[in-house]
Amino acid sequence: STMEETDREAVATAVQRVAGMLQRPDQLDKVEQYRRREARKKASVEARLKAAIQSQLDGVRTGLSQLHNALNDVKDIQQSLIDVNKDWRQSINTIENLKDVKDAVVQHSQLAAAVENLKNIFSVPEIVRETQDLIERGELLQAHRKLMDLECSRDNLMYEQYRMDSKNTHDMNLIHTYFGDMQKLSEELAKQLWMVVQRSLVTVRRDPTLLVSVVRIIEREEKIDRRMLDRKKQTGFIPPGRPKKWKEKMFNILERTVSTRIEGTQADTRESDKMWLVRHLEIIRKYVLDDLLVAKTLLDQCFPPQYDIFNKLLNMYHQALSTRMQELAAEDLEANEIVSLLTWVLNTYKSTEMMGNSELSPEVDVNSLNPLISQNVVDQLLSKYMSTLTSNIIGWLRKALETDKKDWIKETEPEADQDGYYQTTLPAIVFQMFEQNLQVAAQINEDLKTKVLLLCLQQMNSFLTRYKDEAQLYKEEHLKNRQYPQCYVQYMIAVINNCQTFKESIISLKRKYLKIEMEDTLSSSHTSMDATLDIIAKEGCSSLLDEVFMDLEPHLNELMTKKWLMGSNAVGTICVTVEDYFNDFARIKKPYKKTMTIEAHRRVVVEYIRAIMLKRISFKNAEERKEGAERMIKEAEQFRFLFKKLAAGSGEDTEGLCDIIEAIAEVIKLTDPSLLYLEVSTLVSKYPDIRDDHIAALLTVRGDASRDMKQMIIETLDQGPSQPNPNYVPIFKEITVPTLTVPKLLK
Repeated sequence: STMEETDREAVATAVQRVAGMLQRPDQLDKVEQYRRREARKKASVEARLKAAIQSQLDGVRTGLSQLHNALNDVKDIQQSLIDVNKDWRQSINTIENLKDVKDAVVQHSQLAAAVENLKNIFSVPEIVRETQDLIERGELLQAHRKLMDLECSRDNLMYEQYRMDSKNTHDMNLIHTYFGDMQKLSEELAKQLWMVVQRSLVTVRRDPTLLVSVVRIIEREEKIDRRMLDRKKQTGFIPPGRPKKWKEKMFNILERTVSTRIEGTQADTRESDKMWLVRHLEIIRKYVLDDLLVAKTLLDQCFPPQYDIFNKLLNMYHQALSTRMQELAAEDLEANEIVSLLTWVLNTYKSTEMMGNSELSPEVDVNSLNPLISQNVVDQLLSKYMSTLTSNIIGWLRKALETDKKDWIKETEPEADQDGYYQTTLPAIVFQMFEQNLQVAAQINEDLKTKVLLLCLQQMNSFLTRYKDEAQLYKEEHLKNRQYPQCYVQYMIAVINNCQTFKESIISLKRKYLKIEMEDTLSSSHTSMDATLDIIAKEGCSSLLDEVFMDLEPHLNELMTKKWLMGSNAVGTICVTVEDYFNDFARIKKPYKKTMTIEAHRRVVVEYIRAIMLKRISFKNAEERKEGAERMIKEAEQFRFLFKKLAAGSGEDTEGLCDIIEAIAEVIKLTDPSLLYLEVSTLVSKYPDIRDDHIAALLTVRGDASRDMKQMIIETLDQGPSQPNPNYVPIFKEITVPTLTVPKLLK
């Protein structure tokens, strides 16, 4: 069926192919040719099939023969195994008898090691002595070489013992004891090494080879440590005293040395030296910089690179410094000491004088150094500084004022500045103190400087109020007894001048220490200080003028009296007295002196006019009126001359004041009574603050106007227009006219 199917398929395929070949009639001629070609093809396919079947058959034959051989081999092996098993069972007893041989082999290897070590073992005491000598002579490398040999002998013996019988502690101890002196040698050598390490920064300059030897010894020991630890991992055995960890010890010693070096720089205490901290910090700075420069240039070359010796030392110094600075910060420091400490910690440490030194770069990068003390501690110190400074400034200011007050009662004049103006040392002392504290604060940072400036000006403000009160008391005390203090006028002038100095100093202090953008925060306190200073100066000036007018009083009382008319020299004396006082007042600084001159001029004129209005004289006739008026005009001229002289160079125009006296004189001098109204109305239009009682008094002094006439003139005047000089400062309103009392009328 499958075959039939296959046959059918083959026939069908053949039919298809033949049909394909015979498409056209002319192809029928080639039928024979086609048949031959197909026959050839069929023969070739059959030949290939035969060959394939043949080779398959050969392969099967070969396989069968190999399987047959393998079966025989398996049978042989099975037989051999049976024989071996039989032999092994028979020889078990023989193997057990060989244990003695095995033991003998172990013992032999130990004895061989012992013999090897014997010469070493016997020479141990000798080598110990030699090593001791070498250590004492400072030949450390050779000493260490011998020590290593000794340790090697001991460790090998112990290892053999451990391998042979790890439980036998007795023998172990025996070896340990025999090599006992060697342990002391190791300690002795270590002591020498640590001495060199402690002095490494000195040694490296004098004898670098010694330091290199020490480092080589430490390196050798580190290698042995590593080897022993590796062996311990494999065998569990480690000799006594291992690992020595000498490298770690060396770094610990360096660390202790650095700490001691920094702590040991404090030579003084506050009791023995006020500058103890500055000195202490300066020594630290110098030592640390020197040490690090040596470490970088010399020490670095004596150690293997992996020791990273410079950076390790740098960290040690930084750590030790940080510890020391924290200790110092915790002490009860004074204000100046806080500043010294903070300046050093925040600025000096990273400056070119220390860690920022160009020779230390690039190894030392100041930007990557941690702060020596925390911001928290810095803030605590700063707030302590500010509170101490506040109470200090209050105390200093109080003391400065007390000292200044003592000067005020001296019997010698105050000193004068280069321009001859009287002054006391108060402003200089106060501002020098402010300057010093600001310069100190500026060393720390901008922020502190601004805070200190605000503090100074704030304290200055309350200080000026006290200064004002003291000046007032000074004046009051003086008025109780005008003979005392002797130099009252001169010291009052100094107080006035100090106000000007204070003003200038405040401005220069702000200009020097205050950033422009901070100006506003201070403007109100500045304004209030200026106002206080102006009050002090103004009150000072007016108290000095009071002095003048107290002295002038008797002479002013003489004006407009019979005696005056007869020819007294009152005005001459007044001018001399004023000029005399103004010789002193020349020592007052410009702005205030100018005010003084104007005020004196004004007061003299006011007092003169007041004398007229007091009606102490009433002229009897035209002759007396003429004489009196001319005297008034002459005296006005004297005053004018005097004040021109006093105001010299100040460009002050006060001419107008004396004109008033002259205008009044004209009213008195007038001979024709019918023109009197006209004259008076001219006067009133010039000086509109003249009141009716002033005119009445003036007419009384004239002595020739009846009551009705006075009445008429006064009533008519009220309607008159006025045309005062625009610069005219009212002067009559300060002048009162005495009213007649009953007793006067009875007289």
